[in-house]
Amino acid sequence: MIIRQAIEADAPAIVEFQLAMAWETETLRLDEPTVVKGVAAVFADQSKGTYYVAETDGKVVGSLLTTFEWSDWRNGTVLWIQSVYVRPEYRKRSIFSKLYKHIQKMVIDNPNLRGIRLYADKTNTSAHGVYEHLGMTAEHYQMYEWMK
Repeated sequence: MIIRQAIEADAPAIVEFQLAMAWETETLRLDEPTVVKGVAAVFADQSKGTYYVAETDGKVVGSLLTTFEWSDWRNGTVLWIQSVYVRPEYRKRSIFSKLYKHIQKMVIDNPNLRGIRLYADKTNTSAHGVYEHLGMTAEHYQMYEWMK
């Protein structure tokens, strides 16, 4: 298995993953043309974020997106992990763990990166267990949002 930064040729798989994730997690059918444009926007302007993929036998089997939060407290950037998806037939094979460890190593090796954050649906207890197993905690913050 290879963990690597995504390239534009990976965009169709990433779009597929986003559509599937929205349906699986929220029974939400996203507008595919909007998702296509949203994924393309990340590739066109990496200040928006960076996709990473897990590839096995030439097939993209999982992906995640990192976005950036400036922390004045830490005088550095915190990476947010978003849009995590692993194809169902490849789950329970530590693919997310490998993607996460790739991001964690980037943070460890780069003095300008200060940490990693992500949010998870409160009902997704299996994901919570994975994050805790990787050493993440949920003890400091409660997330609130307002979305148009």
